[in-house]
Amino acid sequence: MTTPKFINNKSVFHQELKKRVNQYFEERNKPLTGNFSLHFKAILLCTTYLFLCIHVIFFTPPAWIAIIECIVLGILTAAIGFNVMHDGSHGSFSTNKTINKFAAISMNFLGASSIMWGIKHNIIHHTYTNVDGIDDDIEAKPWLRLCETQKRHRFHKFQHYYFWFLYTLLHIVWIFKTDYDKYFKSKIGEVAIRKLTLGEHFGFWAAKIGYAIGMIAVPIYVLGFTKWLVGFLIITMTAGFILSIVFQLAHTVEHTHFPLPVAETNKIENEWAIHQVETTANFATKNKLVSWYVGGLNFQIEHHLFPKISHVHYPAISKIIKQTCHDFGVQYIEYTRMRHAIASHTTYLRRMGRA
Repeated sequence: MTTPKFINNKSVFHQELKKRVNQYFEERNKPLTGNFSLHFKAILLCTTYLFLCIHVIFFTPPAWIAIIECIVLGILTAAIGFNVMHDGSHGSFSTNKTINKFAAISMNFLGASSIMWGIKHNIIHHTYTNVDGIDDDIEAKPWLRLCETQKRHRFHKFQHYYFWFLYTLLHIVWIFKTDYDKYFKSKIGEVAIRKLTLGEHFGFWAAKIGYAIGMIAVPIYVLGFTKWLVGFLIITMTAGFILSIVFQLAHTVEHTHFPLPVAETNKIENEWAIHQVETTANFATKNKLVSWYVGGLNFQIEHHLFPKISHVHYPAISKIIKQTCHDFGVQYIEYTRMRHAIASHTTYLRRMGRA
């Protein structure tokens, strides 16, 4: 597939957005990257994750404590992905490029490939958000129908009921299937990816083998297969559900758009910045606990417009972006509470299942 182009890619709207946001940082003499609070949070999350892994594997607590620890490990897995890996992969975690690389490869220790993620997320998703056939984040066929251009099956009329369970499988499928599909097919969805370097091939397999040893082989040897399987499923299913629901609330709700390129020209009839705003939604932006845990991904509009700015700055620049959208008549989609966004996502799935 040849990826489409955007029309009018140098519009006044995007230029004005960049001008106002840059002015905010210049006036306050602030770096665009993370600060002490982010770095402290990263250390806290990673050391807690490591401590619990060692404790549950090598010190074998009673079953009820082990179950609680595995649930917490699942919560921490998602949190590290949101706060450490995500900012690192966009180069916004630190002013130091080496630290950013280490933050980005934290994904490898959670079972997924940072190399595949960088191509899938940074390049494809952030450019062609919600474009069916290109954006892999809205590709869950045949189990879910996430936009009107996807084929509808009879069982989709129940998808607003069963998605709760389906989302728990994201992480485990990511670990054992989707990364390998992308690697061996050299494609993400229908889009061919660039040829990997020798170092990237080595990095992909080193990450997969390292995770298999640390999170599968060693625990089975120490605990036995059954205990490992129960713990592993609790961790991955907890992480999978949290990751899925946060991703989906940002793009598959009632008011977000799913544009397609014009067949004759292979162009999306919009400019990139407006496309990002119209295909993205914010949620629970006043909830400081949610913002802290999801690494600012509830400010998804800000992230899509300025991915190289760390999430610690999103609450401040959201006011600027919202005002600019208002000035230019661009719809700014926001759900004040997380439960409202979940309700909207559920309603959207129901509509897609019955259309």
